[in-house]
Amino acid sequence: MEKVVLKVGGMTCSSCAQGIARHLEKKGMTNVHIDYESGVLELDTVSGIGIDQIVTAINSLGYSAGKEGEEKKISKISEIVASLDFRFGCCLLLTLPLFLHMFVDWHFLHLPLVQFILATPVMLIGLLHFGRSAWGSLKSGSPNMDVLITLGSSAAYIYSCFGWYLHFGDVKAADYLFFETSATIITLLLLGNIIERRSLKKTQSALEALIRIQPQTARIIENALTAHETTREIAAAYLRVNDLILINTGEKIPADGVIYEGKAAIDQSMMTGESMPVEKTVDELVMSGTILQSGHIKVLVQQAGSETILSRMIETVKKSALQKPEIQRIGDQVSAWFVPIVIVISVITFLVSFFYLDLTASESLLRSIAVLVISCPCAMGLATPTAVAVGIGRSAKNGILVKGGETMERLQQIDTIVFDKTGTLTEGKISIKKINFLADKSLVGYLMGTLEQYSTHPLAATLSKHFSAVKAPYPILFSEIKEIPGSGIKAVDKEGNIYKAGSAQFTGMENGKEQHQVYLTQNNELLAEIDFEDVVRPDARELVQYFKQNGINTVLLSGDRKHICDRLAKELEIEMVYAEKLPHEKEAVIRDLQLRSKVAMVGDGINDASSLAVASVGIAMNSGTEIAKQTAEIVLVGKGELKALIQIHLMSKHTIRTIRQNLFWALLYNIVAIPMAAAGLLSPMLASLSMAFSDVIVIGNSLRLRFKKLQELR
Repeated sequence: MEKVVLKVGGMTCSSCAQGIARHLEKKGMTNVHIDYESGVLELDTVSGIGIDQIVTAINSLGYSAGKEGEEKKISKISEIVASLDFRFGCCLLLTLPLFLHMFVDWHFLHLPLVQFILATPVMLIGLLHFGRSAWGSLKSGSPNMDVLITLGSSAAYIYSCFGWYLHFGDVKAADYLFFETSATIITLLLLGNIIERRSLKKTQSALEALIRIQPQTARIIENALTAHETTREIAAAYLRVNDLILINTGEKIPADGVIYEGKAAIDQSMMTGESMPVEKTVDELVMSGTILQSGHIKVLVQQAGSETILSRMIETVKKSALQKPEIQRIGDQVSAWFVPIVIVISVITFLVSFFYLDLTASESLLRSIAVLVISCPCAMGLATPTAVAVGIGRSAKNGILVKGGETMERLQQIDTIVFDKTGTLTEGKISIKKINFLADKSLVGYLMGTLEQYSTHPLAATLSKHFSAVKAPYPILFSEIKEIPGSGIKAVDKEGNIYKAGSAQFTGMENGKEQHQVYLTQNNELLAEIDFEDVVRPDARELVQYFKQNGINTVLLSGDRKHICDRLAKELEIEMVYAEKLPHEKEAVIRDLQLRSKVAMVGDGINDASSLAVASVGIAMNSGTEIAKQTAEIVLVGKGELKALIQIHLMSKHTIRTIRQNLFWALLYNIVAIPMAAAGLLSPMLASLSMAFSDVIVIGNSLRLRFKKLQELR
């Protein structure tokens, strides 16, 4: 097997990418992944099949391919003319007057020649855009919706031209003109492609945000452990295993490794979700991208460059856009047999009319084309996007951003929902949980409020703010206040009393039966014990109960400590707990769960990005990081973020139900209308009206979503 990476040009929609992938798989390629937005194609090829053969196979479908940087360059003007926005703008300008003639009695708009002049450029753009995808899908043996679009718009256009020719100069010609039908279909679906492309760009911005987190430089130690030890700044990409590097307060750690010398407090929230910094010392693991908040350490590099945990996260997010299986649209599945059946019916209609019913060739041909016109896939094409547009639009008004209709489809199918802890079920804000006062409260308050002002530790700000207004019970003058990075604060007053505020090890309290997060001592005598907590969101319990009542398994997945996760899970009645998981371990848990269920992941941090990417549905909190929001398919931006998750789950169920109703009507319409057209029972005018009526039914049914009470779905 050989890995091949190519750049593909000429794709106009995601259907093109899917058609190329299927075509290459039929030729023996494996692990074929193609990103429509960037045009990057990755695949494994068997021996004997070279890059030239792959390029030829892609070119045979009407696209262009080549190695990265070798693709054919085009001028700026040509690039603009070929752009989707330019094509849509041209079609819209020409379609509006065509559509307007149905409502105003302006004579020149009703002239067949004027309608022909307006519709022909739109038709050519439609053939160039959708026709290429349609032809490619037919070549690959998997006809898609673009085949129906091309067939329907072409049939209406050809029918109009033929009717105009047969009744040239006759007032009856108006009964055979459907130029506005072909133009409207193409214009509306070009708009749909624009919306699709813009949503795909979110994946690219998520990758860019992740890449920006990677440290760009490192301070490598040369001549280590000698009298001539020096440091030199180099690009982080040049680090190698066993290099010794120096990291100071406030800097990002540029590689995965173990602490060789020193101790520090490290903010790992972006990787583990832990709300509080972790104290690290010699021989303990540190990760690339995490931030050293206080202290100075030397780190022995174990993994650098593309091998770090952060780099693997970036690669996972990059691959997710290519590898995530898409739910086939029902319309695409139907089109696989609908297209050839309609064509066969059209041919049979001509043969029967001409040879057995003794109709003229012109009349037989008109009946045959009428079958294609009446079977125009406009209603079928509108079935999904109209329902999705209304569902997504209503969700947006409620503070829920949904990236695409497929997300709604996957969300209503989930049977397991996984929650991150910090910032998701909790608010991600540290507060004091409990203070055990073992001495005068005012003394403890004054000491904590004063000493913690000199600390850079994140907990220090909480303590200093909490005790800021407390006054000393008697005068205390300090001769020395010093922070011990990664440990705590030490102070000495004028009388020689020694005060310490910090960890159990620093204050000498590590032998206590119950461990606390901060201790305060005076001359080694314990004055106070302090614990902190992350506040649970008020609507978290209601959310968990909703999913449990709907038969959906609930899981807590966090990088935080096990006893904290277990306590939260018990409080919220969550069924399964995975604690102390690093980002790649979180991702592995999601992949494992998806082997036996359809999984939604709710998270907010950088450490959740790869898990959100590989889940069936990724859901991000608006209070979370930009990377989480850009990677997820759903972002909860309203005030009641967790309650909004209930709303979008209900809306997804009703949206998919509406799509199925729309498709049922579109199919029923074709089942009834096609035989009537074949039998000559529908005049062209009635056929046009019936098509319009089918569209009105589909759109009207979708609009019901705007007024439906979500509680009715519970």
